[in-house]
Amino acid sequence: MSETLDAKASDPVARGVMVGFPPAPDRILRVADGTSRGFPNHRWSFSHQRELGPSAVIRRGPGAAAALPYALRDDLDAVAFTTQDGQAMTWGQSVDVNFTDGLIVIHRGKVVYEIYRGALAPHIPHHAMSVTKSFTGLLAATLAHEGVLDPGAPVVSWLPEMADTAYGDATLRHVMDMTIGVRYSEVYTDPKAEVQAYAAAAGLWAPPGGISGPDNIIDFLRSLAKEGEHGQAFAYKTCNTEVLAWIVQRAGVAPLAQQISERIWQRLGAEEDAYLMVDRTGMAIGGAALNTTLRDLARFGEMMRNGGAANGQQIMPAAVVADIAGGADRDHFAKAGYVTLPGWSYRNQWWVSHNRFGAYTARGIHGQACYVAPGAEMVIARYASHPTAANGNGPLDRVSLPAYEALAEHLQKT
Repeated sequence: MSETLDAKASDPVARGVMVGFPPAPDRILRVADGTSRGFPNHRWSFSHQRELGPSAVIRRGPGAAAALPYALRDDLDAVAFTTQDGQAMTWGQSVDVNFTDGLIVIHRGKVVYEIYRGALAPHIPHHAMSVTKSFTGLLAATLAHEGVLDPGAPVVSWLPEMADTAYGDATLRHVMDMTIGVRYSEVYTDPKAEVQAYAAAAGLWAPPGGISGPDNIIDFLRSLAKEGEHGQAFAYKTCNTEVLAWIVQRAGVAPLAQQISERIWQRLGAEEDAYLMVDRTGMAIGGAALNTTLRDLARFGEMMRNGGAANGQQIMPAAVVADIAGGADRDHFAKAGYVTLPGWSYRNQWWVSHNRFGAYTARGIHGQACYVAPGAEMVIARYASHPTAANGNGPLDRVSLPAYEALAEHLQKT
């Protein structure tokens, strides 16, 4: 199908995707033949990852869900802004333009806006993509705060298996802030880019034609060669987060799903279980495979806005949250060439805006976001299935970032 379909025409429910027992042959989606990947089919897939591949549960535990107070408003869709391309738009229009599957806005602790589209519903977990990275980074930073990890120590202190790879002379801090010199391309449209081999090794999608390689994450990571120097420039590469997730699991002596459950999800008062996709060996995909409900992602963002506190307790150390919000070296970040993100930085797997609202965000391809704006007392949780993968330098940032700031300004005034 053509990528010119708009949000309404690409709606998977209207298209009858995976409906019936069995569905019609041309409406069945599979990982093995590539039909689950790509627009418009991913509008269904992103809300049904567990039905497409193996996963590990992130238990919410036996406790009651934490309250999520509501004070819904009817004035937000009319909030006007100008995109980075100079186009006049409203918040309501941006919801459709971004192929939004679900969106929640919390202001001063109350939900003021909530919508669901396509295959998503309040109880259904959605693929968070690289929002996963921020969970992995948060756990790593917490283990460092507790003295379990030393950011200045070499990666091989925990992973001697990586001695002959790009990471043989890297430190944990290099990995946490993605200033690693490694031969790895994250260009999703390039069939020969290393990100294709990574996703195939993880089992997220079938390898492109003619491409063969490792069939699990560890073997893929051990195949990576050095390119450039560490600590010189920010370069967004998912392989770095997979190395970090491996370290977090080895240092924390527990699978990633268990650590997220015990340290965050159960204490947060999550409403639903979440889950992590795993590779063929059962290894968590720590850079791209978290699935949560929208409301629970919003709870997580609100916890971050409140300095790591939620549900009547301090869940994450306040010092760790403050360190993330403070960002990192902006000059290192600028070398990545993101024209849509001037003045930003990257810290512990979080994107830091340094804007007037002190906003920082977890984000993933195709429009996933957990945007935390302490100065505006606002959190935005969004799940989406935009046809374009990349956020930076693409249509998602050009629309979303001005929209977020306009909404923050409007909420602060009213």
